[in-house]
Amino acid sequence: MFQRITRATAFALALGAAPIAAQETEIIRAHGYSFYGDLSYPADFAHFNYVNPDAPKGGTIALSAQGTFDSMNPFTRKGRAGALSSSMYESLLETSEPMGGGLAPADAYGEYYGLLAHTVEYPASKEWVIFHMRPEARFSDGTPVTAHDVAFSHNLFIEQGLPSYSQAVSQRVLNVEVLDDHRVKFTFADEISRRSLIDQVASTPVFSKAWYEETGSRLDESRMDISPGSGPYMLDGFEVNRSITYKRNPDYWGADLPNNVGRHNFDEIRIEYFADGAAAFEGFKSGIYTFRAENNSRQWATGYDFPAVDDGYVVRDELPTGLAPTPTGFVFNLGREIFQDPRVREAISLAFNFEWTNETLQYGLFEPRASYTQGTRLQAEGPPKGLELALLESLGDLVPPAMLTEPARMPHTSSAERLADRRNIRRAKGLLEDAGWAVDDSGALRNAAGEQMVIEIPVSSAGSATMDSIVETFTQNLGLLGIDAQFQRIDAAQHTDRRRNRDYDMIFDQYGAFMDTGTGLNQRYGSETAEFSLFNPAGLASPLVDAIIDASLNAPTPEERDAALMALDRALRHELIMVPAWYNDTVWVAYWDMFKHPETIPPFSTGQMDFWWYDADRAAELRAAGALR
Repeated sequence: MFQRITRATAFALALGAAPIAAQETEIIRAHGYSFYGDLSYPADFAHFNYVNPDAPKGGTIALSAQGTFDSMNPFTRKGRAGALSSSMYESLLETSEPMGGGLAPADAYGEYYGLLAHTVEYPASKEWVIFHMRPEARFSDGTPVTAHDVAFSHNLFIEQGLPSYSQAVSQRVLNVEVLDDHRVKFTFADEISRRSLIDQVASTPVFSKAWYEETGSRLDESRMDISPGSGPYMLDGFEVNRSITYKRNPDYWGADLPNNVGRHNFDEIRIEYFADGAAAFEGFKSGIYTFRAENNSRQWATGYDFPAVDDGYVVRDELPTGLAPTPTGFVFNLGREIFQDPRVREAISLAFNFEWTNETLQYGLFEPRASYTQGTRLQAEGPPKGLELALLESLGDLVPPAMLTEPARMPHTSSAERLADRRNIRRAKGLLEDAGWAVDDSGALRNAAGEQMVIEIPVSSAGSATMDSIVETFTQNLGLLGIDAQFQRIDAAQHTDRRRNRDYDMIFDQYGAFMDTGTGLNQRYGSETAEFSLFNPAGLASPLVDAIIDASLNAPTPEERDAALMALDRALRHELIMVPAWYNDTVWVAYWDMFKHPETIPPFSTGQMDFWWYDADRAAELRAAGALR
């Protein structure tokens, strides 16, 4: 059980393992890694359970992207990187699909299997780790992938990577040492959580040291030339702002690994660029690209009535997912003085009418999102109890008393009959008055200094008309409160720049959902990098949230970890850093009927670019019928 103490850091250490010197010295060697040591696949597994091991190779799958790109380097804040431009690089252990579609394996959460490394070796204390690499691993230019490349890549991210990443990792990883060409050792700091240490260094992309040294390129610059990767796909070509093509490397070194059986089946993956959502949909209808993940409710409800659907040439499907939905919504920039008062944030949230928006603009296809772990075992429900309550009580004055006795915050409800819910508008006005804001004779909301509340919400011009309508109607309701709410439609590049520089009052954005703990929670929700982290668009800096993250990182059992993550969900909802939007518990997809997938889709990936395959006979039928060029 958790014990009550006053300092959050001491609490976190108390939950953690004993000091390293007192821990077991057992050395673990395995073909993969999970924090608690449980791996679903044995060392001699033939392939992942969900793939078709006999899936044919060949064909092209084409997808779309909106806006523009001016770089093929996705590891810098500068420029807009081309779609899937990180997909050519592999890591020591496999943690995600190479084309960014989900986890790998997609049926086991928090498990990582050897990719560039065949064996991982570490003591039970996890104070260091040695990776034994596969000598056969090669970059696409034919040069070997060695431990020297691994160490170089790690140091490159520390020296030139995103500041939030560099700061967090450099404090935890003390040293990287090349033992020989195919063994690399990482040593970790003492008296910190053992979480996100081995898996962190295991998942870092590995670059060619020789290429960087020969070209003088930097990781923090925008550029169109790329280093060779070791993955199953390589860049084949691009036309700036028009298309990018990746082709399957016919000499891919890892094609026969058990990890890769039944995967990476397309010969070519192509990305077609469009100016906005309307143009992109027209491109799909005409067959310019062939697979579409739909995120526009209006389109899904009314747009798929074109001849190719009626003739059976295009398939619409709703694929199941076991992942928590992405927490999206209108994010407050907590760096703005007007949002420091939680009463102001709550008042503004009351101006958003989900029920009207869903019924009028989104065809009733969504549910209101309450949680950062919506629909999972980690979603906080009702008042805290058991281990979660014990944890919150142990944090003393950091926890608002109401959090110990009241149910987790739920989204407000509104009338679906009219956009302006009078009850919520009245309640919002009362909160604003309590916070020192009053409406003057002209109807403007002003503070004691006579300054009107102004809120700017930038929206990308590459987005959908539906999103424009949602933001516009939200600002209309804000206007009823006397707020000068300005809906700003700007081009995609400017939107990206303003988001990166946190140049907004509010923005429709997202946080990362969580189903396990890890130090990535600090980048998303922690105080240490709140000022500049790209993954924390609100700039949240909460001692309570920090303490709960620490507790999750140091939890000695899965049960205590889950209790801490449930408390984290509860605390984030209490902080009200965003006006929560909506979610869908399935993934909407549409595709030209020349792709096949396993009968059962695994819970953690839809896998269209990973374990789907091309049906050449059906593609020929579509062409013969004149459906496709």
